[in-house]
Amino acid sequence: MAAKKILVIGPAWVGDMVMAQTLFKILKQEQPEARIDVLAPSWSRALLERMPEVNSALTLPFAHGELNLKKRWQIGVELRQENYQQAIILPNSWKSALIPWVARIPIRTGWMRELRYGLLNDARYLNKEKLPLMIQRFIALAFPKNAVLPTQLPKPSLHVKNESIITTLTKFNLEKKLLNGGANFTTSEQPILALCPGAEFGPAKRWPANHYATIAQAKLNEGWQVWLFGSPKDQFVAAEIQQHVHNACVDLTGKTTLGEAVDLLSVANLVLSNDSGLMHIAAALERPLVVVYGSSSPRFTPPLNERVKILSLALACSPCFKRECPLGHLKCLTELTPNLVLQAIHDLMPT
Repeated sequence: MAAKKILVIGPAWVGDMVMAQTLFKILKQEQPEARIDVLAPSWSRALLERMPEVNSALTLPFAHGELNLKKRWQIGVELRQENYQQAIILPNSWKSALIPWVARIPIRTGWMRELRYGLLNDARYLNKEKLPLMIQRFIALAFPKNAVLPTQLPKPSLHVKNESIITTLTKFNLEKKLLNGGANFTTSEQPILALCPGAEFGPAKRWPANHYATIAQAKLNEGWQVWLFGSPKDQFVAAEIQQHVHNACVDLTGKTTLGEAVDLLSVANLVLSNDSGLMHIAAALERPLVVVYGSSSPRFTPPLNERVKILSLALACSPCFKRECPLGHLKCLTELTPNLVLQAIHDLMPT
């Protein structure tokens, strides 16, 4: 009997794609011979290639939010020859469910949103109280309707190759050495603090740059290296941090590909991050991690890592889940002081 072929329509955000690995793991546990292909934006290939459960990463050639019905129809027609038995659609949009319908995939599973009647024929209705976590909502789609989920859920775990790490370290002239010839790396002289000060969603998720700079200076004073990570959009935040510490950090914002950022984060001794895609990557790499939460909540998308400290002031106005502070004061982040973060670091990594 041929292995079941499953097409997953992947999320459009980095953190969501990392968490989607929990679905891939469950699918493999339940159907070890299944072939899992993921159709997602091109940037996601760097993550999917580090998920051994995924057979193929297929590119979805659209900008975020782009409709382009003609191209979606064309992709669906091309996929008919693949003979997928099931499609699992993780985004909640109408357009994300169109391609599997055009591809005539016989079972099309997803949560009922945006009037997707007809496009989905295995539609689920979400009970948010029963499934509060995003990974629960992803994993539930691997099982029949109303099935009880396993008590032990898998966690994302990105696999990074030594050769890839060495290539990336060499590219950016970051001196490292291989520890005992194994898969773990350590600095030749100094431990590394990775700072992830950006958040694609908006400023209500970003801890202030001067607070990050305080942490950076404290660790620099202790002899640590401090590396700054982020996209080109985060370069202004990195520049502000660098101004406070007289350019003493290694600024990698906007310089790395997503895959290179994964490689470099995998060798960090400690990561400090906002609630962001890079935070979920660091968690999936099992790096010691401190996360600051502002407008969002760890009750929905927490870092899935054993070695993590989550900081949130839990003000009456938060979480608001807004891109910008609706009250204009951003107290949920500005009043979360560097001293609280330094204490969390000490608790996580006592010296």
